[in-house]
Amino acid sequence: MDAKEVTAIKDWHAHVYFTPETRPAAERLRERIGERYPEALLGRWHDRLVGPHTRAMYQVLFPVALYPQIVPFIALNREGLAVLVHPNTGRDRDDHSLHAMWMGEVLPVDLSVLKEEGE
Repeated sequence: MDAKEVTAIKDWHAHVYFTPETRPAAERLRERIGERYPEALLGRWHDRLVGPHTRAMYQVLFPVALYPQIVPFIALNREGLAVLVHPNTGRDRDDHSLHAMWMGEVLPVDLSVLKEEGE
């Protein structure tokens, strides 16, 4: 198998998961990310399950160049929240599984809802 090129990464997502009890921590993290990294796009709050995600969450979209700053910031400021970080290469199933990195609890991801090209 040939090596994959990092130029395939268009941008990154961080999915910050929360429960009703941990929502205040998620709010603090979201506020801190927004203040410190205005080039990151903060997605909507999803209090119900969406896509492959099996817990309430919001998404943070950020450019490749921001990765070395924002991922360590999230790691140090997540207050125990589960966070999924993955690249966006256009292959959603692989991005949410094979290329995914977890901080904290590893949650199940429903890959059956993610289709790849040609399926």
